[in-house]
Amino acid sequence: MCQFRLTGKKVGILAEKYYETLELWYPYYRFKEEGAEVVVIGSGSAPRFECKHGYPVEVDVDAGNIKAEDLDGIIIPGGWAPDHLRRYPEVVNLVKECFEAGKVVAAICHAGSVLVSAQVLQGRTVTSFMAIKDDMINAGANFVDQEVVRDGNLITSRTPKDLPAFCREMISALAGS
Repeated sequence: MCQFRLTGKKVGILAEKYYETLELWYPYYRFKEEGAEVVVIGSGSAPRFECKHGYPVEVDVDAGNIKAEDLDGIIIPGGWAPDHLRRYPEVVNLVKECFEAGKVVAAICHAGSVLVSAQVLQGRTVTSFMAIKDDMINAGANFVDQEVVRDGNLITSRTPKDLPAFCREMISALAGS
């Protein structure tokens, strides 16, 4: 008999243009596989976005129309999308509200730049793609170069090759382990 560890959990994945394909779709299907309800949350600028390679994703809800209390966790994929996501106050506020409410907040690759804008890194141990290491440190984070880092409700990873560890850690956090 199959066990679904995330039945009854709702996970949001942020989307904007030029998202990193694997960093959105790998968690999307992995969490569905575990029984979670997964919703794609857009910035509000379009009803669908294409990744860096043109693959589209349809938005289920805009950031301005969902609240932290509606979610158990939120994922911020990398690519060039975080540079666009952080321009929308509704997105930044949703991430900050999720963080402050103790929801699982997960960011991979360049997604740490959204955490910088949400001002949630002070005193936290994190990792990210090396290009934004200085931004993370300047936002008050303790930066380490590891495949995945969990500091309380905050989970961070570096690149697509870290996705298995990133998803395992997030599933563990959402399942209450």
